[in-house]
Amino acid sequence: IARNRNGVKISHQTVPDMVPFHLPNRRHLRYATHGIHEYRGKFFPQLVRALMNIAQLGQDARILDPMCGSGTTLVEARLSGRDSLGIDMNPLSVFMSDVKCRSLALDSSSLTSAFDMLKKAVLAPLPDRLGIGRSVSLAQRDQIYLERWFSNLAIIELDHIADAIDRIVVESTLKDFYRIALSNILRKVSWQKDEDLRVRRDEKDFVQGEAIRLFLDEAARTSKTVATFLAERRTEQLGRYEVMEGDARNAAVSYSNVAGKVDAVITSPPYATALPYLDTDRLSLIYLGLLPREQHRARDSRMIGNREISSRERDALWTHYGRNRLDLPEPTRDMIDKIDLLNREGSVGFRRMNLSTLLSKYFFDMRDVIWQMYELLRIGGTMFLVVGSNRTKAGNEPVVIDTPDHLAMIASEIGFQQSDDVAMEMLVPRSIFRKNAVKSERILKFEKSQ
Repeated sequence: IARNRNGVKISHQTVPDMVPFHLPNRRHLRYATHGIHEYRGKFFPQLVRALMNIAQLGQDARILDPMCGSGTTLVEARLSGRDSLGIDMNPLSVFMSDVKCRSLALDSSSLTSAFDMLKKAVLAPLPDRLGIGRSVSLAQRDQIYLERWFSNLAIIELDHIADAIDRIVVESTLKDFYRIALSNILRKVSWQKDEDLRVRRDEKDFVQGEAIRLFLDEAARTSKTVATFLAERRTEQLGRYEVMEGDARNAAVSYSNVAGKVDAVITSPPYATALPYLDTDRLSLIYLGLLPREQHRARDSRMIGNREISSRERDALWTHYGRNRLDLPEPTRDMIDKIDLLNREGSVGFRRMNLSTLLSKYFFDMRDVIWQMYELLRIGGTMFLVVGSNRTKAGNEPVVIDTPDHLAMIASEIGFQQSDDVAMEMLVPRSIFRKNAVKSERILKFEKSQ
C-alpha cells in the first residue's frame, strides 16, 4: 500500500495531514502535476494564474501558449476551469504537457493502487540479459545510440521497468504518468555528464539496482503529490485543453478554427541561442520512441532559439538577413550588425562567429510568432510574454542582448499596444539546470486593439 512518510495510507490522508503545521515561507512550485518532470526554462504556475487574473478573463475564456514547454500554462488554465491550447516543436514537451493535463482527471485511489501494483512488478527478479523490453522495439540505430550512453545493466533495468508499466498498468493515462516518471530518471542513470546541457560523455560504473531505486522514488513522489492534490480538489470543474506538436510560426494555420477568438496568450519564449533544446532531452526522446535520433538534427535546426548551425546554413541565413533586414526594428538591426562587426574584427571561433546570424534568425522567428498571435487573438485580447535578456561577448567586448525590448518593438510594429512591463526576480531552480538559470525576467503585456 502506498504510504506517506508518516506511514499513513496516502488514500486516507488530506492535505493538512500530509504537510507540516508551520508551512515553509516560500513559493510552492510543484503542486498538482507541475512537478512530475524536470524541464529547463519553465516558469512558475502562480505567475500564470496571476496573469489570468490581470487579464480579467472570464470562465469561458480561451488561452493559448504557442511554445508550451512543460505545460505550465495549460495545467493552470485547466485547473481554473478555462479552455486552453498549446503547441511545441519538442515531442517530449507535447507528451509531458498532455500527461500533466490528462492526469488532473485521474481518480486519486486509482493512482495509488496503480503504484502499489507497479512497485511489486518492478521489484520482481530482473531478466539476466538484453533483448526484451522497450529498447529492442526501437530502430536499430536508436538501440546502438542508447548502448553508447547507458551500461548494459542500466538498459536491462530500464527495460524491466518499462515492461512492468506496460503489463501492470491498465489505464492509458496512468501508463503515460509512469512513463514520464521513468523519463525523468534517464539522465541520472546514463553516461551523460551530470549538470551539463551539452552532449558530453562521462562514463562511470552503474550500481546494480540504481535505476530501480530511482524510479520507485520518483514514482512514489509524484504519485503521492498528485494523489493528495486530487483527493483534496475533488470534483471541481476542469477546463478543456488541446496540445499538438507543431510550429508556433504557423500557429494560426494549426488553430485556424479559433482565429480571432483567442482571449489571451500566456507564454515564455525561448531565449536566443541559450540552450540546446533537443539535445537536453535526447535520451528521453529516443527511449520513449518520440523522435528517432536521425531526425534530431533537422528538427533542431527548425527550433526557435537554436544555437547549432553549419557553415552553409549560416551563409544562407545571413543572406536572408541582408535581404530582409528592414523587417526588423532599427535598434535590433544595429545590435546584430554591431555583434557581427566586433566578431569579425576579433577573429573569434566558429561558434562565436555564428552569433549574429543566429540572433537574426531568432528575431525573424519571433516576429513570425507574434504575427501569428495577432491573427489568433480577438480584438481586445491580451498577450503576455515572459522573457529575459542575454549576456554575451562579441570580440572582446561584453554585449547585452535586451530581448524584451527588441520583442516589444517588434510587437509594436505589428500592431500590438504595450500596456505593461514588469521586472521579475527569478527563483533559483532545484533542478539540474540551475547553473543555466536566468536571474531575472520581464513580463511584457500587449493588447490587440484592432
